[in-house]
Amino acid sequence: MAMTRVDYAHQLRQLLPPSEELDFRDGSNLSALLSALAGEPALIDALIEALAEEADPRTTYALLSDWERVTGLPDPCAPAARTLAERRDALLARLTGRGGQSRQYYIDQAASLGYTITIEEFRPHNVTMGVNAPIAGSDWAYAFRVHAPASTVRTLTVKSGVNEPLRSWGVEALECSINSDKPAHTTALFSYESQ
Repeated sequence: MAMTRVDYAHQLRQLLPPSEELDFRDGSNLSALLSALAGEPALIDALIEALAEEADPRTTYALLSDWERVTGLPDPCAPAARTLAERRDALLARLTGRGGQSRQYYIDQAASLGYTITIEEFRPHNVTMGVNAPIAGSDWAYAFRVHAPASTVRTLTVKSGVNEPLRSWGVEALECSINSDKPAHTTALFSYESQ
């Protein structure tokens, strides 16, 4: 626990030589001087204690922009005016993300952005397929379709700031996120369905 101004003033008082000439009573000039001198060490002590909170990306506030700079955030997939909670979530995802190319990776990635999706993969048509199978050329092996709700609503949480909207809508972050992480030789198609 950080030492307060009163604690530091008391320590400064203990460093003075014993003397009957010094007036240590509350309200005296010496007491006011010691209290004034104790202010800066108390502030530094409080800042050091707060630094422990700032070192954790889940609770950082004052150092959030430094955390973002170090991790390359905000990335092009993030809207410029993001909420505090979304910025922290993006930072945490960047620090803990392991990447991947599986269906489940993209489903989990979308879930972290607040979207519920399914992914459909295509296969080139061949003679062993049924008559109802879509006729697709060899390039379709490198495409996949993301099925997402037409409008996804994100609601304010207790981690949100006081100046953030209660609800927001949009799917741009989903498209950008998947397109930036997909293998370069693949094509992501997006299908938006009303619920």
